[in-house]
Amino acid sequence: MAATVCGLGVTMTVLMCVLGGQALDLLRVAATSAYPPSTPTVHCRCASYPNLTFCSWPEPSHSPPTHYIATYSERHRPLDTKPCHLIPPGSSSSDVISASSPSSEQLWHCRLPNLKLLTEYIINITAVSAGESSPHLSSFMMEDIVKPDPPVDVRVSPHNARNLLVEWAPPPSWAYLDIFPLKYQILYQWENRGNPKTVNLGPFESTKVELRGLTPGRTYLFQVCAKELLGLGKCSDWSAPVKITIPRRKL
Repeated sequence: MAATVCGLGVTMTVLMCVLGGQALDLLRVAATSAYPPSTPTVHCRCASYPNLTFCSWPEPSHSPPTHYIATYSERHRPLDTKPCHLIPPGSSSSDVISASSPSSEQLWHCRLPNLKLLTEYIINITAVSAGESSPHLSSFMMEDIVKPDPPVDVRVSPHNARNLLVEWAPPPSWAYLDIFPLKYQILYQWENRGNPKTVNLGPFESTKVELRGLTPGRTYLFQVCAKELLGLGKCSDWSAPVKITIPRRKL
């Protein structure tokens, strides 16, 4: 085999670069079957900057039994690979930090500890089944995949005749709030003569906001999302909705 440079090129070559000696075993058994397992669909997320990064992918619903080899490395040091900490679907491990996902019980998780700031990484998740293998390779920088869990304990209460006080708490998984603060957006919705209306407000750095000039007797639905203060990555998913009807003023 001709010499090649490790990277994101031909699949088999990259597999050998990233996995080293393990790749030879995988390639050897791969020759015995013509039906490889499905390639994992992998999504990576940093739920608490800078030390809570994990990659997740769904367990195939209709396939032979599959196990996974999960490794990662710095892009400029592709031969220095490290194993991920694999967590199978349905695990009660406290390391499963994607509890906000409704499908978390059907997901594999791979935790990547001690990542460096401003460093590009290559992640390799290889599915192995029935003597065949299918690798997923992708690259990321931790700063690009920051996405907190949603805010919790959202509360909405009347505050004077036409005002509402919206309060919430930061996501518990965001560990270093004093060093890496969050900012928040509020989404609220209502119907006006059968037509849906939506307003997106923010960002706010506090965890409570008074909204003024709302309509008595109208029902509003509120949600909040969280994002790293300096704008790294994406806003969280929206929190669970909270519905409230503003009391009508007494005549």
